[in-house]
Amino acid sequence: MFDSRRRQFVMLAGAAAAAWPLAAFAQVSPRRPLIVWLGSAHLEATPYPAIFLQGMRDLGYVQGRDFDFDYRGTGGNDERLPAVADEVVRLKPDVILTGAVITAVAARKATSTIPIVCPALADAIHLGLIQSEARPGGNVTGIEPYVAGLPAKQMEIAREVVPGAARVGVLTNLTDPKAPPQLQELEAAAKALEVKIVRADATRAGDLDGALRALAGERVDVAIILQTSMLLIQGRQIAETALALRIPTVYGYREHVVAGGLISYGVDLRWCYHRAAYFADKILHGTPPGDLPVEFPTNILMSINLKTARALGLTVPPPLLARADDVIE
Repeated sequence: MFDSRRRQFVMLAGAAAAAWPLAAFAQVSPRRPLIVWLGSAHLEATPYPAIFLQGMRDLGYVQGRDFDFDYRGTGGNDERLPAVADEVVRLKPDVILTGAVITAVAARKATSTIPIVCPALADAIHLGLIQSEARPGGNVTGIEPYVAGLPAKQMEIAREVVPGAARVGVLTNLTDPKAPPQLQELEAAAKALEVKIVRADATRAGDLDGALRALAGERVDVAIILQTSMLLIQGRQIAETALALRIPTVYGYREHVVAGGLISYGVDLRWCYHRAAYFADKILHGTPPGDLPVEFPTNILMSINLKTARALGLTVPPPLLARADDVIE
């Protein structure tokens, strides 16, 4: 009986020893990589996280199997950015995605080690986010959607869609780092064309109605809306107010035209956020963000909203219509 009990004990001990490595492996197995998006808007108010996730799927990633994804936003209150950025860092993500340069700045202040990818970088060297576009050198990389020369082209288009326009309004949001270079180009283009620029600045969404009414009060023939994060988020409000005030509008982003603006000429933001998946993939495979050169979009789109043109009583010149990549009826 003693031998039988001894044999039973040895068998149980052996089984436990065989099972132990599996249990231990389950306890120390690495978690899935975590990607967290730091944004300024509510998740349901921005299409770009979904576009990024589609980019990840196109690279073969399955969310929940190959990586986890989380979104943290300020709900439009950028004064909360430092606190939300700290919250993101405490999650210890493998990659932080930032929807705009303002959120990239907040993330960089919160961490100098976690990789940060921004599909909408601007003035990144001056802001201390990168050392150079070719060799970022730190923990930030991404895409610069601002392309030099576009604002001057937007000025030309403004005078083409409203022939003979002599007073051109510019709606600015100068707290955004992307804004000042655009304004400088527009002022230079206006001087060359002998056009008068009328500026109105909006720091917050609550300033937009007053700024647009100020432009209408100055009797501008057409208004150019700068490419900034806040102005993009508030695209529908801008389009509706401008239409009510009978101001034709020119933009740098297609999204404004989809929201009811008249015409846009600029980079395809959808490509930028889709391309961000390439950077996340490289980082998850071990490439430091400082070794990933900042990229620039090559595809420039012109979009026209004919419904808005009709509401304004404008006839879009046929040559301009023929050049459009996207016509909204």
